[in-house]
Amino acid sequence: MTQKTTSKKKEQWAWYLYDFGNSAYAAVVLLAIYATYFKEEVVGGAEGSEKWGISVGIAMLVVAIIAPILGTIADFSGRKKQFLLFMSSISIVFTAALFFVQKGDVVMGMIFFILAEIGYRGGQVFYNSLLPEIADQDEIGTVSGKGWAIGSLGGIICLFIVLALILTIGGDCIIRLSFIITAVFFLLSTLPLVFWIKEKAVPRQLKAGENYFSVAIERLKVTFASVRDYKEFLKFMLAFLIYNDGILMALDFAAIIGLVLFGLKDENLIIFMIIVQVTSIAGAYIYGVIGERYGFKRGLIQSLLLMIAAVAAIYFNTTLTGYFIIGSVAGFALTAVQSLSRTMIGAFAPPGKSAEFYGFFAVIGRTSSFIGPLVFGVLAKALTDFYQISRELPEDLAEQLGHRQAIISIIIFLAIGLVLLLRVNEKEGRKIAQPGAGD
Repeated sequence: MTQKTTSKKKEQWAWYLYDFGNSAYAAVVLLAIYATYFKEEVVGGAEGSEKWGISVGIAMLVVAIIAPILGTIADFSGRKKQFLLFMSSISIVFTAALFFVQKGDVVMGMIFFILAEIGYRGGQVFYNSLLPEIADQDEIGTVSGKGWAIGSLGGIICLFIVLALILTIGGDCIIRLSFIITAVFFLLSTLPLVFWIKEKAVPRQLKAGENYFSVAIERLKVTFASVRDYKEFLKFMLAFLIYNDGILMALDFAAIIGLVLFGLKDENLIIFMIIVQVTSIAGAYIYGVIGERYGFKRGLIQSLLLMIAAVAAIYFNTTLTGYFIIGSVAGFALTAVQSLSRTMIGAFAPPGKSAEFYGFFAVIGRTSSFIGPLVFGVLAKALTDFYQISRELPEDLAEQLGHRQAIISIIIFLAIGLVLLLRVNEKEGRKIAQPGAGD
């Protein structure tokens, strides 16, 4: 093995390990612990679901505004890694700060989570944009899939640590301590990226009268103008804009749905999420291989169909055992969709424009993505109020019916996105991304 190959493998492992750490944030804060803690303990009732959806929506909207500008600056200045570490630091600090959020601290709980989520989502723009730099075109799908798989493993390990503490010690303090543990886990997993990945982009010099912000605006104008030449990329972004909302709705409300419909709490919810994370590893790896061998679009279609079937099954399911089984299938499909979507952007991005295309990917995706969680949260609350007031049902039953009906909105987003994805020509999109093809 040559020195160059060894260096690339180290970079890939640093990239994997970063996902290993930030997936712990996703597993503990988004999926298993904080979502239900905020909904049930900090706020309470269906209002907790509504405020959770609003919090996620605000974070997504902020990322939509800042991601394309920061992505362009990162490309121009050759500082993708620095921006990634800055955003990660914000996420790590405010994840740890969630420890101080207790019953009734609604505003604090929302603000700290929003900042942690902005750092997490914003960092993904720069993390994703490093993919074409650490992997050749013929291995980009495999590397992306491994990243998701190893990332899911990080989420599993962190959840096991938290589960052990809950089972042996228990109590509200341990629940809040899990956020500090997650922050430390995230921090340690980021260190290899600090030392092993080198910036490959050559920084460009500012001209007289220019600053990074003015350059970012000008380059964004060029990017938004030139992207019209990448028709398959635009068609894919339109599909992603819709189905990604469904994916995020399923992710952000998985724990709350489990809590409201099936009474999952603390250790049982963590066990459920561990199962989901395990199947996520398989989904990311298997569909990474399928994408390389048969095409990323085909893999996306298959995984979206599987995801739609899983969400529909949750709507009709009434048993706890069924929810565990369906959740494992959903985890397999969901991670495959996310991994393949990221890979498609890397395949469609022309050389030297990866951060800009991922920034465009982020602004389009995040601009719509605040809608999905907001729709689910508001819809669940409105339907709960309807059943409780108009039908005079008990609060618990009204909340269950409200959340179950809101699940239909997830299916709608996924199905519309799938229909639009069918119109994307992957071969044409990859062809035009080759050097000189878009000139």
